[in-house]
Amino acid sequence: MSVQTLTFGCRLNTVESGVIRAEAARAGLEDAIVVNTCAVTSEAVRQARQAIRRARRQNPQTRIIVTGCAAQTEPQTFAAMAEVDLVLGNAEKLQAKSYAGLDFADTEKVVVNDIFSVTETAGHLAQGFEGRARAFVQVQNGCDHRCTFCIIPYGRGNSRSVPMGAVIAQIGRLTAAGYAEVVLTGVDITAYGADLPGRATLGTLVQEILRRVPQLRRLRLSSIDSIEADEALIEAIASERRLMPHLHLSLQSGDDMILKRMKRRHLSVDTLQFVARVREARPDIVFGADIIAGFPTETEAMFENSLKIVEAAGLSFLHVFPYSARPGTPAARMPQVDRRIAKERAARLRKAGAAQVARLCRSLVGTTQSVLVETETIGRTEQFVPVTLTGATPGEIVAVTITGAEADSVGSAAVRDAA
Repeated sequence: MSVQTLTFGCRLNTVESGVIRAEAARAGLEDAIVVNTCAVTSEAVRQARQAIRRARRQNPQTRIIVTGCAAQTEPQTFAAMAEVDLVLGNAEKLQAKSYAGLDFADTEKVVVNDIFSVTETAGHLAQGFEGRARAFVQVQNGCDHRCTFCIIPYGRGNSRSVPMGAVIAQIGRLTAAGYAEVVLTGVDITAYGADLPGRATLGTLVQEILRRVPQLRRLRLSSIDSIEADEALIEAIASERRLMPHLHLSLQSGDDMILKRMKRRHLSVDTLQFVARVREARPDIVFGADIIAGFPTETEAMFENSLKIVEAAGLSFLHVFPYSARPGTPAARMPQVDRRIAKERAARLRKAGAAQVARLCRSLVGTTQSVLVETETIGRTEQFVPVTLTGATPGEIVAVTITGAEADSVGSAAVRDAA
């Protein structure tokens, strides 16, 4: 059996799992399962432990290596599991030498170093792929902020940026290999460049990518912190049609008191002003957001402010999380909201988000959209709306007429022509 990965958590973990498979194979590792964990919530850790036990039952002779953010923040939790053969830190997981010549009988069970001592971001320039259509390029790792609900800085370390030249060279190789769309990803990509010489920002990176890789047809951003968005990024959104009109905001709440208790750096008015400014610059843009329901001390009135901002900001795609206390974070020591109430509020937020998505889908009926084909029957518009289609080849960008709308997707006529 070749090396398999079980991946939990964020898109960046998915990207890095691809690097893990490649580096482990390069090191000659065989017959192993690498579990790439998430530390965002206690539930994420519980799910990883459950998956490890299941993997052992199904593969009694296979070696199990545990890595990722939860392995970095609480290595002994996994080292204590009889099913686990090796625990690797987040820096070590991307290095072929970590998988080379392993003698599990003699190898130290925990290989986890101080993540805050890591200064290199991407010796491997982590990348991942979605079929033949879309590639993900990691441009940044770590986070310098200390939100009260989040343990990720202790799993990822301080913010570190990939030099601009390395990013551009990698995207050039990907487009030459036939990828029509590249997604820039990281832990806090709007912090890009602060640790690099000169005055690099996410906006200048985006502008340079589009200038120096003219054959790239689509550039997309993963989640951003709008309060950190720089002027060059706003300029690129307004003027660069190859930068896709879809932004996902790290919003977390629509209530100012909760935002302060989260130790976020924005207030609700900042989000509304940002959304209005960007829509003025790019009227076709669509926004999504991460929102936590049931954060400690959240009252019904505070929660209603989160519901209101979904409508006021026109947030079409929501990632909603019922709050789950994470040991070691300040929020875990705050007065907690009943778990059942948090889940009920999360369901109401998802319903509000679904209504916004349905409205967006209906608005596209009768229009012609440029669609990146992902599979024989599914593609995505520039705003990331799923499209059901026929007669196209994965990896192509085609023009289709939208003929109907479902609750969370649209249907199209047969492909008319190449876009």
